[in-house]
Amino acid sequence: MPVFSIPLSGLNASSTALATIANNLANLNTVGFKRAQAMFKDLFYQTIGSSGSGDPIQVGAGTTVSKMNTNFTPGSTDSTGVDTDVAIGGDGFFVVEKDGVMSYTRAGNFSKSPDGTLVTADGKQVLGFPAVNGVISQTQGLSPLQLGTGTVSPPNATTTANLTLNLDSRLGIGESYSTPLTVYDSLGESHVLQFQFTKTAANTWGYQITIPGADVGAATPQVVHAGSLTFDNAGNLTAPAVDVAGIAIAGLADGAANITFNWQLYQGGAGTITQVASPSSPSSTSQDGFGAGSLQSFTIGSDGLIQGTFSNEKTAILGQLALANFANPQGLLRSGGNNFTATLASGAAAIGAPGTGGRGALTGGALELSNVDIATEFASLIQAQRAFQANARTITTFDEITQDTINLKR
Repeated sequence: MPVFSIPLSGLNASSTALATIANNLANLNTVGFKRAQAMFKDLFYQTIGSSGSGDPIQVGAGTTVSKMNTNFTPGSTDSTGVDTDVAIGGDGFFVVEKDGVMSYTRAGNFSKSPDGTLVTADGKQVLGFPAVNGVISQTQGLSPLQLGTGTVSPPNATTTANLTLNLDSRLGIGESYSTPLTVYDSLGESHVLQFQFTKTAANTWGYQITIPGADVGAATPQVVHAGSLTFDNAGNLTAPAVDVAGIAIAGLADGAANITFNWQLYQGGAGTITQVASPSSPSSTSQDGFGAGSLQSFTIGSDGLIQGTFSNEKTAILGQLALANFANPQGLLRSGGNNFTATLASGAAAIGAPGTGGRGALTGGALELSNVDIATEFASLIQAQRAFQANARTITTFDEITQDTINLKR
């Protein structure tokens, strides 16, 4: 008699294949999606005898789905220009966490949460290696990546200043020229110093550097340093012969540490101040201090390093995205939301920096698209449909045979 369980197993297996293909097509535009393929195997066999040569005569019991292969081939990369978007250009998974549960994803369509943490579309925190004073520290383990506008670039007090200018030799004795220079204290507060030059004799000028009185708790501007400059008959600086060192500003009203800086009078052996018959004017001023800055933007490099640009025009490394590899990616468990969970079959995650240990490089401002190919899926869909129809026809045939058997007694 016909065994209905055989074509029924074919229907079940083909139905699973159709559902898998339908899921692939449904996720055609899902970021980082990896297509799946149902793999079949035959079931056990019943031995009903043997041939004259001793070969076994067996009847199969049908088929079932043996495994679900996941195609981890990288999808194509689509440039988005969004600074929080990241695409993986090879093997590896982003490491994400929520409520203490760690999972892994290929979808790099991240965003920033209200507290500035980098998160996935379903709210999981993206993990990476933190930066300590602009240096990546992998020894501290993984932590959520902070990219909020509240991230601050610390200030730096001025230690060196430079004025490149000319003093007009045509000025009379007692005439003056002054120019400002902004310096910064240890708290990042700016202070505008006035450099005043007064001609005291031919080729000789006196100078004094003053700071506004309010900056040091005084009613009037205060002199922080004074001296004289001497030039030769060609207008070149001859004295002092070295830079002016140790200019100190004490008692700052904002409570910052004393400012101590050096005034560079020479660069490459030549004086930065000249005295010729040309209007007094600075061609450039510079100093190495700067105030605190807030994060304005960031970029993600191929090595996962996140470099922030701050309002004080400084840049700093904020952290580094981490990638996980697995000995057997096929053993990963799909948990929805573009996420995978590690299992005993997949092995433990090997976490490291992008571009190392077989992990792929990253592309910032881009997304990895689904690797589902619509033509391939339609071809597979036709095959699965024909298999389903064939098994359904087998059941119909078995039904007719069974009916004929029942009618034998008539």
